Amino acid sequence: MLEFYEKLQELLHGNVPFVSVTIVDTIGSVPQNAGSKMLVTEEGLYYGTVGGGKIEKRAIEEAQAFLSSDEIKVADARTKFVNWSLEKDVGMTCGGSTKLYFEVFNTHAWNIVVFGAGHCANALIELLLKLDCRVTCFDQRQEWLDKLPYSSKLKKVRCNELPDMVSQLPAKSFVLLMTMGHTTDKPILLEILKNWEQKPFPYLGVIGSKAKAVRLYQDIAEAGLPSKYNDLFYCPMGLSVGNNHPQEIAISIVSQLLQIRDSV
Repeated sequence: MLEFYEKLQELLHGNVPFVSVTIVDTIGSVPQNAGSKMLVTEEGLYYGTVGGGKIEKRAIEEAQAFLSSDEIKVADARTKFVNWSLEKDVGMTCGGSTKLYFEVFNTHAWNIVVFGAGHCANALIELLLKLDCRVTCFDQRQEWLDKLPYSSKLKKVRCNELPDMVSQLPAKSFVLLMTMGHTTDKPILLEILKNWEQKPFPYLGVIGSKAKAVRLYQDIAEAGLPSKYNDLFYCPMGLSVGNNHPQEIAISIVSQLLQIRDSV
């Protein structure tokens, strides 16, 4: 049981959204007794068990659905009980029933999404991990993702088509485009802007110069998007401090992110 709470503290410290699931009562034949616990994140089972097999699969799905639902935006709706007949509700041959308690944690974490894992992104992420936030990094190159620091607060995702990841971004994320260059930043930016009315972000930035910004404005016009979208992102990113060393670029960007976060 001590290890369970150590894992729970690990998730809390890492600002990872998760659900604690506990069996609080049982009747009849059941695979696990009352008191059994597990932790579930957006990715699935993190630690523990409530019986394995069909009941655990169902409980994980229930926890993930609860984690992503609008219910948890209400303070008094961050916990719930469910009563399942293992035969009727779960499809098991056991004749018993189980009552489970679900409790959500960390759903208001500061989410930062970084597209790209190059030198500047690496320096930025290393600095961000010292703050109270959760970072997701997407890149096409596994070898560059492997160079990023290890942390329970960092999720590394290798994907071939970076624009496809836009639809999966959590609402209210701070999004930074720091890929290999204009060719790979452009399609991600356009995908975000095309869906802006449905999913706006409090911060959107593209690494680069003022000349790159002008080129991106042209790309936006050629894509048939209104010129008002030019004002939705920062390029260059960061405050006007420091030089072009990755570490100083990271400091200038983090300073801007903190400014925006505290003004939202």
